[in-house]
Amino acid sequence: MATVETVLPVLQSCGKEQFIRRQQVLLLYRRILQAIRQVPNDCDRKYLKDWAREEFKRNKSATEEVRTRSWTQSG
Repeated sequence: MATVETVLPVLQSCGKEQFIRRQQVLLLYRRILQAIRQVPNDCDRKYLKDWAREEFKRNKSATEEVRTRSWTQSG
């Protein structure tokens, strides 16, 4: 769980909208991982987990509002 000590430096280093967008993307990632945990087949679960991790890593530096907005809206 986020605390004031962990949230404040992030909030100070970026704007309010960017902070909110970051929180939305993190929530989306957590929801994807929760859904993946429900997959019964171990091989499929590993594949999906690796895929999700790589996609989020690949888009980590995405600053385009359109891209991040579409990610959070489609999730």
